[in-house]
Amino acid sequence: MILQALTEYYRVLEREGRISAPGWGRVKVSFALCLDASGALEQVVPLHTEQAVGKKVVLAPQSIVLPAQVKRTAGVAANFLCDNSSYLLGIDGKGKPQRTQECFAACKALHEELLNGAGTPAALAVLAFFRSWEPEKAREDPVLADYLDEILAGGNLVFRTADGFVHNDPAVRRAWDLHYNSVSDGETLGFCLVTGEYGPVEAVHPSIKNVSGAQSSGAALVSFNAPAFCSHGREQSFNAPTGKYAAFAYTSALNHLLSDRGSVFRIGDATVVCWAKNARPAYTALFGGAFFGDVPAAYTEADIRGKVEALCSGQSVSFEQERLDPGMDFYVLGLSPNSARLSVRFFLHDSFGRFLANIREHYKRLEIVRPAYDKFETLPLWKLLSETVNQNTKDKSPSPDLAGELLRSILDGSRYPATLLNGVTLRIRAEREITRGRAAILKAYYLKNPHTDVPKEVLTVSLNQESANIPYNLGRLFSVLEAIQESANPGINATIKGKYFNSAASTPAVVFPILVNLSQKHLKKLRSSNPGLAVFYEKQLAGLLAAFGESYPNRMSLPQQGSFQLGYYHQTQARYQSKEEK
Repeated sequence: MILQALTEYYRVLEREGRISAPGWGRVKVSFALCLDASGALEQVVPLHTEQAVGKKVVLAPQSIVLPAQVKRTAGVAANFLCDNSSYLLGIDGKGKPQRTQECFAACKALHEELLNGAGTPAALAVLAFFRSWEPEKAREDPVLADYLDEILAGGNLVFRTADGFVHNDPAVRRAWDLHYNSVSDGETLGFCLVTGEYGPVEAVHPSIKNVSGAQSSGAALVSFNAPAFCSHGREQSFNAPTGKYAAFAYTSALNHLLSDRGSVFRIGDATVVCWAKNARPAYTALFGGAFFGDVPAAYTEADIRGKVEALCSGQSVSFEQERLDPGMDFYVLGLSPNSARLSVRFFLHDSFGRFLANIREHYKRLEIVRPAYDKFETLPLWKLLSETVNQNTKDKSPSPDLAGELLRSILDGSRYPATLLNGVTLRIRAEREITRGRAAILKAYYLKNPHTDVPKEVLTVSLNQESANIPYNLGRLFSVLEAIQESANPGINATIKGKYFNSAASTPAVVFPILVNLSQKHLKKLRSSNPGLAVFYEKQLAGLLAAFGESYPNRMSLPQQGSFQLGYYHQTQARYQSKEEK
């Protein structure tokens, strides 16, 4: 399904001229070797261009459309018209002269085979270069002297003549296309599992680049290299036969997506790419703004919410000069590094409107009273994940498994993973702090994953004073007891929350009698300094204590502790909001 979707995406891009034709692809090139008509090396021209990397502008190799690069493993395999110094010049900086000679010989043989019949000045110049170039004298060549160290560092080189780049010569291009599309004697034939067509099957698929954490030279999405993965003697990628066209198409499409910053998002260790079936970038831009909080500069969060509401109701909307259809097929693919290969963390396919509807419902479940200092109108995915991580540690990355499971559950509308609740509960117990994000996660989790010990009456946006739920009201009571202590001792460094919060949530019968007795001492002290406030707290205390009678629960389960924590958060925020209003 993944390869079919990417191949179809490639076809759309190719029809619109937005991606290279089969057999061609973008390659980063550092230098051009300028040849005269006789094939002699006249000049070396740097091809670096200024490119933005973050906030800096740096010189980087130029990206040029060239004949498709081969996938190299341990053997010698030459590229056509573009390669490193080992292949085009017969020299390198690795101190392996024997291998370098083999590389140059392989490159020379490839160009002899492809260009012999071309007959144009450009083709003849390249052939003359290979026939006359002496690798053993290359290091002393004065033409290479100025850039020799950079060339030996491994950058790609291309050929150029007085008429321009050799790869742009029509006869040379025809020679390459004929070679690429031909079936050689050593190629295996079979039915492609992607297109269903009979033809050459690729043994090694092109590399996928720009996946965070993977090898910079690229990694394989389809690959078999161990006996356990090889059945009936089918090795390499023959175990999942993919035709030459499909292998080129899906890898080109995926590399195109990964090179576009607007289509790529990071969640945990996963690199997430998104695309619409019709290849319109506006779909991805709106999706990124709605789900990942990556709002385009020309819009506000309110604009994005308005577009989402319209699409969820079945209306088409205009966005970034495109008309968005809620019924358009939309894809979300998550990739993680795995040595020289890539792991598929998730692959989701649905209509664009359905994805947005699930995102909207997720954000509705997260709605909870917001502190004045909190700048987030809605809580993006990365913010939720950060609530499960100790922010005082060096590595603040969330669990990769949790990140993938949470994203999948949001987009397909399924139950939230239990690891989300576990992660938040552990942080609350360790830090004894109920932040907006943690309270929102508790509320959303139990709304999506209902539990009898957490009724809907406690899963409200703000304080529910009418709730009769015992754990919820115990949380409220703890917040009031903490407020009494703070008011009686202004500027106190440590409150009862630091010592008693976890035990109050798990074993109320043990803790609350102690805390209530302590509150009477605080109220006595408060009556002398602020009688009105003391009366206010006494009324609150009396109203809450009446709900429990003479006893408290001996123990509370994990869901009941969630109700306790929500009650504490709601009551605390109501107190702060009251202060702000005054």
